[in-house]
Amino acid sequence: RNSQRTVREHLESIKNQSYKNIEIIVVDNNSLDNTTKIAREFTDKIYNFGPERSAQRNFGASKAKGIYFLVPDSDMILGKNVVKECVSLMLNNPKIKEIVIPEKSTGTGFWAKCKILERSYYLGVDWIEASRFFDRKTFEDIGGYDEENTGTEDYDLPQRIVKKYGKESVDRIKEFIIHDEGEISLGRQLR
Repeated sequence: RNSQRTVREHLESIKNQSYKNIEIIVVDNNSLDNTTKIAREFTDKIYNFGPERSAQRNFGASKAKGIYFLVPDSDMILGKNVVKECVSLMLNNPKIKEIVIPEKSTGTGFWAKCKILERSYYLGVDWIEASRFFDRKTFEDIGGYDEENTGTEDYDLPQRIVKKYGKESVDRIKEFIIHDEGEISLGRQLR
């Protein structure tokens, strides 16, 4: 929603993946800016759906045709080999149901620097790093994102998968996602 500041770079990072068999689906939530106009430059699969992220993610997954899902946010820039590494891991080990893509934050101002420092401590911490790449069958079997959960949905779904399939169901890649935090204000963070 209202992601015109980041959506172009985000979608370019998807389009420029070294793995080319990608379907781009954008699920917006009544943006008032140019988010959907920019997204149309990359895909005609743009939907308006809400009310919140969990419902939007499940809706996008229901529209996808692939056997794997990557679920990034519009303020994330994917490293060039993110999808290639994820697909390779899943193809080579059928026990893997979800993949953690490590994140680095970027942004401007004091509070963004705090966020960058905070996220640097998450690397390799299983319970706080969230998986973003999923096997479709597992995603559907587990019921996708809990639509009553907004805020910790990134952690809830991966933890439910591990609970059902065991720790061997999750792995990680080396390539990073850059999370563009922008200019963070303390008031917005507290809200």
